Amino acid sequence: MTDPSPLGSVDKALLTLDALARAGAGGVALADLAAEVGANKSTLHRTLAALRHRGYADQAADGAYRLGPAVLSLGAAYLAEDNLPGLLRPALEALRDEVDELVHLGTLAGQEVVYLDKVEPQRPLRVWSAVGRRIPVATTALGRALLAAAPGSEPGDADDRLRDALSSARERGYAAETEENEPGIACVAVALLRGGRPVAAVSITAPVERMTGPAREARVAALRDLLPRVLPTGLTVPAPST
Repeated sequence: MTDPSPLGSVDKALLTLDALARAGAGGVALADLAAEVGANKSTLHRTLAALRHRGYADQAADGAYRLGPAVLSLGAAYLAEDNLPGLLRPALEALRDEVDELVHLGTLAGQEVVYLDKVEPQRPLRVWSAVGRRIPVATTALGRALLAAAPGSEPGDADDRLRDALSSARERGYAAETEENEPGIACVAVALLRGGRPVAAVSITAPVERMTGPAREARVAALRDLLPRVLPTGLTVPAPST
């Protein structure tokens, strides 16, 4: 049984927001909303008035209530670039513990990928990386994962190699690169999506000999299967297109 909220009025407001989110763009009538959150209509009407005052709820012409635009700022702040490392550190550590390889978190910065965080493996791995480092987007698994998941990110006609890499990433649901940035090193990566759009990417980096055959399959499986289970609510990874 769930413990009672320490402040019932706030709890009702939060339950109301949850119900409005489930209702979607069509909204929900006051009577139906009151039944769902367990409040009488007069009390809920005052709660909705307060939410509308702050922009967290809106009322359509037909009287139905729906989420207001202010909720977008909460989601944006939650997944802001400077908040992502702390938010995703437990997921990165879980991935590292599963495969015992170097794990990076990165995001796009123009034509480069910037490392937001990294988690080192227990075994030695001679790969130089640092939080804040910037690397070309086109030749990295992180960058390819982000570009493949971003609408309208097709490269120019001259860049057939990148076009092929992005097409492959979409088909498989993950991106890869082998020895394109450092001899003897390979990476696989997946984008992290919010509302269908990439906000960051996570990669596993390992020596080439641990990125072939069953070993590679195990690392890809960790990205495709384990990582989604440990991500914060609201984040997903792309599904393969085939």
